[in-house]
Amino acid sequence: MKGKGKFVVGAVIIVAAVAWLAFSGFNESKAYYKTVDELMAMKDQAHNVRLKVAGDVVKGSIERQGRMVRFRIEQKGIVVPVNYVGDETLPDTFVDGVQAVVEGKYDRSGVFQADKIQAKCASKYQAKQKGATPQSKT
Repeated sequence: MKGKGKFVVGAVIIVAAVAWLAFSGFNESKAYYKTVDELMAMKDQAHNVRLKVAGDVVKGSIERQGRMVRFRIEQKGIVVPVNYVGDETLPDTFVDGVQAVVEGKYDRSGVFQADKIQAKCASKYQAKQKGATPQSKT
């Protein structure tokens, strides 16, 4: 009976450790989705959680400085500066005026420190009308 007790205790410890690792990993990867005005409404609570924030990239605000890209996002007249340093290449659709979703942390200086960026396509895709032919650019 003594051998079974050690096995049960060992199994409980292993299960508890795996559960703790899974839970802590889930909490680290969890990010709350907010718009720019919702971010501002969070006040000090915004500094304590990982966030995804959506807004339009302000025209003329994109500045590349080595690996860092600085820009601003805006919604309803509220502007948030963003610093992006990430391992992923920026999407081709990341241009002035596009809607972007940045993921990271909002620091106490009022700058959003992003480590991920998604950009929605600025153009609208529409189905070709039946019988229509592509127009050439000349």
